[in-house]
Amino acid sequence: MKYGFIGCGNMGGAIARALSCSTNDIMLSDFFPEKAAALAEELGCKSGDNQTVVSTCDRVFLAVKPQVMADVLAPLQSAFAEKKPLVITMAAGITRAKIEELIGTHLPIIRIMPNTPVMVNSGMILYCHNDLVDDSLLADFLADTVPCGQWDKLDEELIDAAGVVSGCGPAYMYMFMNALAMGAAACGVPQDKALSYAAATMIGAAKMVQQTGEDPEVLKNNVCSPGGSTIAGVRALEAADFDQAVLDCVCAAYKRNQELGK
Repeated sequence: MKYGFIGCGNMGGAIARALSCSTNDIMLSDFFPEKAAALAEELGCKSGDNQTVVSTCDRVFLAVKPQVMADVLAPLQSAFAEKKPLVITMAAGITRAKIEELIGTHLPIIRIMPNTPVMVNSGMILYCHNDLVDDSLLADFLADTVPCGQWDKLDEELIDAAGVVSGCGPAYMYMFMNALAMGAAACGVPQDKALSYAAATMIGAAKMVQQTGEDPEVLKNNVCSPGGSTIAGVRALEAADFDQAVLDCVCAAYKRNQELGK
């Protein structure tokens, strides 16, 4: 098999679904075998146990929580030493060097920090790799994972900080989107329409930043007319210390990433 997944939770499952757009040469395993079997049936691929994944797959995604990574990898050391597959880890806070230590073998490792929008081919995935990942292997891997979304190479020391924006960020976006919709509903707009408008507006605003290259502060000011409704709303957010709340949110998530790596 070309790709194997150890873990089929929200993130592992999302990447497996996106990857299945490129290939069904995939084997899935999970702590709950029935979960792996159900997803394999959905994607038209195979399921098995962790040992089978490592011993038969050329590229293995580690899609388990940081807290259980050591326990998952300990019984697989011999299989990894024999097969030496490309390992793709997505555990927050755990460095490539730590993964190699837990596996007990020097092998190719790509560390990624994905987000759940990979499920709809719109992920933002940060990555770095060790010296055993050559240009050919990396190019082939990135070609297979194009359906996941946008990939960006980043120095490993920045992965945990940047991952708070891309990896954790969707949760914060959903909170803001829902708050916008709740506000509109409080003003009389039907809830379903309010949520649809909020989602479309968030997509449009993001595209404005990406395609114009303008500073978000400039784009914000372009929406605000003197004495208008937008500036009234902006002032309400400023009074609630919106910027500081978001900054505190990012720093708290980054601190937790650092704790998970210990």
